Amino acid sequence: MNEILHGDGFLGTAGNFAADMTLVMCIIVGITFTVGFYLARAGKYTLHGRVQTAGAIINLILVGWMMVLPFRDYIVRDLSEPRPRDNIFYAITILHAIVGVTALLFGNFVVLRGNNIMIPALKFNNYKPYMRLAYALYMGATLLGICVYIIWFVIIPNPPLFK
Repeated sequence: MNEILHGDGFLGTAGNFAADMTLVMCIIVGITFTVGFYLARAGKYTLHGRVQTAGAIINLILVGWMMVLPFRDYIVRDLSEPRPRDNIFYAITILHAIVGVTALLFGNFVVLRGNNIMIPALKFNNYKPYMRLAYALYMGATLLGICVYIIWFVIIPNPPLFK
């Protein structure tokens, strides 16, 4: 499995297969959340709930499997001086991590509440502002993730790759 994940990518950049697959899956999750958004606007709330729950689960797996280790290995470990890459590499990745973790936690909170899996003290009735905020956070994290990919594997001369 490592040979596949760390092998050549398929997008024509310096990214390996894992990086390319992560980008594609993040875009698919963003599209999934957008479809769910429009299902809610169309009044198809049961289908909306299923689509958003599926998107949140896929996103949770994706973050845990494909994003935590590169962040640890290429951001946290590099924070001492001298850094081997330009500051934009670290800044955009840290910003993506902050927005992404916020979206992940808040979005999963909304999904849990939407599926009635929440302690009574944290329940709310007016879903619309919470769902809209979760969607905005997810879309912001997705756009920042695309920026991370472009900076890591298109712009900087020494891309971080697992071997």
